[in-house]
Amino acid sequence: MYKVKILPAAKQDIREAAKWYNEQQPGLGLRFTSYVRHKIHSITANPLAFSVKYSDIRAVVLDVFPYMVHFEVEGNKIIILAVLHTSRKPLSEGGHP
Repeated sequence: MYKVKILPAAKQDIREAAKWYNEQQPGLGLRFTSYVRHKIHSITANPLAFSVKYSDIRAVVLDVFPYMVHFEVEGNKIIILAVLHTSRKPLSEGGHP
């Protein structure tokens, strides 16, 4: 079983996106965070099934929202690096964290 660590920058990504979605429509931010949790759960089931996008960083698109969860696998640990809008600069091109 894999353990998950969500970096502070990724938590901030999630909070900012949820806040923005709530400003667009009340409750939509909660729906967004629910999709993020569901996707992270899918990642823990089989993290190596997701494509390596750059270096050792894997990324997976949320099903409904235009965001990608960027993560690394280190042994039995999954490290969530960022949750970025698909229009933002990828980590490999100088995006955060």
